[in-house]
Amino acid sequence: MTRAARKIKDLCAEFGLKLVYAFGSRAREALACIQGKKQKLSAGASDLDIGIKSASPLSVNEKVRIAASLEDIFGAGRVDLVVLAEAPAFLALEIVQGELLFAADKRDEAEYQLYIMRRAADLFPFEKARRRMLLEAHG
Repeated sequence: MTRAARKIKDLCAEFGLKLVYAFGSRAREALACIQGKKQKLSAGASDLDIGIKSASPLSVNEKVRIAASLEDIFGAGRVDLVVLAEAPAFLALEIVQGELLFAADKRDEAEYQLYIMRRAADLFPFEKARRRMLLEAHG
C-alpha cells in the first residue's frame, strides 16, 4: 500500500468515510498518486474535485478538516469536497463515474453506484425538459 493510499484509509477510518472518488480534470492524476505512480499532483491552477460517502452526516468542521487533509495528501492547492448524499443527482453521477480512490466495501460501492445511476436515469426526462426550457428562454 502506498503512502497516499494508507493516508486515505486512515482518513476514512477517522471520519467514517465509506467511499472516496476523484472526479473532474485531475481525477486520473489523483488515482496515480494512490497507485504510487506519482508522489503529488503536478502544480496547476485547477483544484482537485473529491466526492465522498460517509457513514453518518458530517459537520461543517469535519468537512473542512477532511478537505485540508486531502490537500496535504495530494499536495493540492485546493480540494473541492462534495458529499454524495448532498449532491444533485447528475453531479453524483459524474462523481461515481470518476476514479475510485477508496472503498470500505467493494460490494457496497457497486450497489451505491447502481443506485446513483438509477436515480439519475429516473430524473433524466425532467433534466432534459429543464435544459430545453432554458435554451428556449435564452435562445
